[in-house]
Amino acid sequence: MAEDYVYLHGGRVGGPIAEDDLYTKDGTVDYRGNPANKNVTGTWKACPFILGNELCERLAFYGMSANLVLYFKNHLHQSSAAAAKSISNWTGTCYLTPLIGAFLADAYLGRYKTIASFTIIYVIGMALLTMSTSVPGLKPTCVSKDDCYATAGQSAACFVALYLIALATGGIKPCVSAYGADQFDEDDEIEKKHKSSFFNWFYFVINIGALIASSLLVWIQTNIGWEWGFGIPAVAMAIAVVSFFSGTRIYRNQNPGGSPITRIVQVVVASVRKYKVKVPEDKSLFYETADAESAIKGSRKLEHTNEFRFFDKAVVELPTDNIKGFIDPWRLCTVTQVEELKSIIRLLPVWATGIIFAAVFSQMSNFFVLQGSLMDLHVGSSSFEIPAASLSVFDTLSVIVWIPIYDRLIVPFTRKFTGHKNGITSLQRMGIGLFISIFSMICAAILEYIRLQKVREHNYYDLDHMPMSVFWQVPQYFLIGAAEVFTVIGQVDFFYDQAPDAMRSLSSALALSTVALGNYLNSLLVTVVSNVTTKNNKPGWIPDNLNYGHLDYFFYFLTVLSVLNLGAFMLISKWYTYKKTLGTLR
Repeated sequence: MAEDYVYLHGGRVGGPIAEDDLYTKDGTVDYRGNPANKNVTGTWKACPFILGNELCERLAFYGMSANLVLYFKNHLHQSSAAAAKSISNWTGTCYLTPLIGAFLADAYLGRYKTIASFTIIYVIGMALLTMSTSVPGLKPTCVSKDDCYATAGQSAACFVALYLIALATGGIKPCVSAYGADQFDEDDEIEKKHKSSFFNWFYFVINIGALIASSLLVWIQTNIGWEWGFGIPAVAMAIAVVSFFSGTRIYRNQNPGGSPITRIVQVVVASVRKYKVKVPEDKSLFYETADAESAIKGSRKLEHTNEFRFFDKAVVELPTDNIKGFIDPWRLCTVTQVEELKSIIRLLPVWATGIIFAAVFSQMSNFFVLQGSLMDLHVGSSSFEIPAASLSVFDTLSVIVWIPIYDRLIVPFTRKFTGHKNGITSLQRMGIGLFISIFSMICAAILEYIRLQKVREHNYYDLDHMPMSVFWQVPQYFLIGAAEVFTVIGQVDFFYDQAPDAMRSLSSALALSTVALGNYLNSLLVTVVSNVTTKNNKPGWIPDNLNYGHLDYFFYFLTVLSVLNLGAFMLISKWYTYKKTLGTLR
């Protein structure tokens, strides 16, 4: 459409813009704190700086983490199970700290200042990690290329750097996607349509970074050295900082709305205090500010809903709530404030179903790599060997292939039948991804079963690489990439769209926390499975040498959990009620 082209190039055409249409109506401001001018700020002209930042940051993150499980095993001298747990715990922390960054962004700093501050910490962490692999005394002592020993101090130096990076990601992950979406006016139908497209391309550049990381950087780590393998991501992170600050003058910013946690607690306290109060049927009696704008800074009013009626007690005004014109916020709350809490409660069941998916997704960074490391790494009949961790490039390629197909073909096609602006709803999109992820685990389990059959048939138990091509892993990677396009992008869009205006960073962090809990769940499952299956001196499902184990059973176990999770998700989706906003901010 012509209007699409116009907005891709930064503004409207067709004559002067009316005064009311000159500024955004969703409360965003420019870098000086003035109302955001549509001609000067935001839309696709601001996005390249945000997308460039995300591309370099993801290249740095995946370049540092894609092969980390083998670094733990070969250089820090950890067992297979210990290395898998270490990577799961660290990855989990990377996706849990966003709750901290999101709180700071929504309550006090705003998204711009939060991203700016935490990117500096990120660069410091990457520099320390590079030093831990290159500075004598900090780097492990190696007998041969993959036979190294690290002292307690050397291991500590590595983990201090990694957890500093985990802290830094907490200020970036929940804010960057939401900050990109802030560049599109929620109350402009044309711009709003492009917001969904932004999420697709945002995830596209993430995977471009992952593609470079899982191919070039993993090869450098394997064949040249870890000092270069970690040093290049550190430089990429420095470039990410430059890219982000370069767009400062044309960004649109949402002002922080005060502590969302405090507002939630106020609703709970007020409801409990009024537990004996009867909620009137007449909604006009509910307390709300008279202004068009919500009492919550940077937030539109929300329409009252009938679920969770207990919390409606907080909006019933009693004579004791208003003393000499002063409203006690711990006794009386606005409808919008109550609906904020209800919105978060509605999100929680959907959020919970993302945990199992995240546990499945985490297999790419641990057991898929360990499985592949025991297979033939040669590319065809050549002498060139591909690192096992580089097989994740097929996950990335799958995403890169599927995003344009989804955005340019599937959405327009399904829109003709559904009438929905995005073709299908975010919940439907997530459900399709959960369904696809089941087949990724089935493929991984079948491959491991066949691999173990060959090991036992030909006595390959102690071979470093059995004569079975690692490229048999491609289907499981490709399927999990397709699942990402549907579930992960669907989650990002859903949690941003359904969150209250002043709680969007927190909502994004909530979505990311499923990855954290999924990784922690994986770590817990590995621990429990190892303890249960190694009784009576048995090697168990996940021994140090996987040729003696039954990793296929573990993959089948995750398959069963995924099927149950999909069933729960379908029930939850049927129950879910979408939020409704009232009016605009300007």
